Amino acid sequence: MIDTIIFDLGNVLISWKPDEYLEKNIPDINLRNKLLNHVFRGPEWLKLDNGDITIDDAIDAIAVKASLKKEQIRAAFDMRKKILFPLTRNTKLLPSLKKRGFRLYFLSNFPDDLFDEIHAAYDFFRFFDGGEISARLNASKPDVKIFQIFLNNHSLNPENCLFIDDSHYNATSAEFLGMKVIHLENPEILQQNLENVLNIKIS
Repeated sequence: MIDTIIFDLGNVLISWKPDEYLEKNIPDINLRNKLLNHVFRGPEWLKLDNGDITIDDAIDAIAVKASLKKEQIRAAFDMRKKILFPLTRNTKLLPSLKKRGFRLYFLSNFPDDLFDEIHAAYDFFRFFDGGEISARLNASKPDVKIFQIFLNNHSLNPENCLFIDDSHYNATSAEFLGMKVIHLENPEILQQNLENVLNIKIS
């Protein structure tokens, strides 16, 4: 029986679409593509998520291989706070689920330097019983290691857990460990998916 729901953050509870933001705010298509490919899609981003490097390390590494100035790279990292915003339609489901007795957690690939600001800014975090980000566990989804650490840290039985993620690979790893999963391809249908899987009506 599912008594615990574990949420990814990006594109589940928080919008994260850097490509759309850059398209709207960076008119120079060449610069836009460089920032997207070297900053937001580069290997340094994954290392930040994994807690292996700092922002300064990432900026130095990107500057060496990309024709971007350090100031441009740092400005791109500073954009993250503007790109991120809560998906209110989904975050409003949390108090209803809490009232129904579900334990709520988050597990997200997230860089350490940004998380504290996001956690302090968004009041929906108060509905969680706990949560983890990849940078503080030195492991990232879809590696099953991060799920194992998370389950152990919170003394959770995977068979009682529902895990929600926008990534098929992440959802598959959770399913491999015995969790029920929702691969959320469209954040607008989170409520519908939850109601179907849990066989409840969320008001």
